[in-house]
Amino acid sequence: MNPSVVVDEIFRVFHERGQRSYGENVTEQQHALQCATFAQIQGESPEVIAASLLHDYGHLLHDLGEDIADRGVDARHERVGANKLTAWFGDEVVEPVRLHAASKRYLCWKESNYYSDLSDASRKSLALQGGPMTEAEALEFEAGPNFGNAIRVRRYDDQGKIPEMETPPLEAFRSLLESLVRQGV
Repeated sequence: MNPSVVVDEIFRVFHERGQRSYGENVTEQQHALQCATFAQIQGESPEVIAASLLHDYGHLLHDLGEDIADRGVDARHERVGANKLTAWFGDEVVEPVRLHAASKRYLCWKESNYYSDLSDASRKSLALQGGPMTEAEALEFEAGPNFGNAIRVRRYDDQGKIPEMETPPLEAFRSLLESLVRQGV
């Protein structure tokens, strides 16, 4: 599959399901675009920008409804998305996606005010994801090869919840995503 076809498929899913509520007064697509835009403004690597755009891709792949956290369900969207994306992208993109929920758990352990700054929806999902990490979990997480990028993606995830924010359209990220599609896919 060539890179253009891969990105067409990703964008198709965003166009079909990206208008669903994110639970933060923005849609899934608005959230993704805001996160990627913040990463781009900060001069992040193409991989971190792509991971910021795609970190919640797993939410778009399930049909469990928009209120799953309210029903006590953790769809493990980070794994669902990463598992799908691994067919197309390398670890530099996929692992921050896979680790963005763990990053929230880590930051709740590491920073005393992080939890209090979370939105209600993020607190609810945190409880379903296992709550703050233990010290042993946190030390293991810090030692991982994708720790730094995962934390950066998490920070953009936390920022991307502004209802009236203007962002570039999905298409503005096409060439970046195409450049990161693994050869021979």
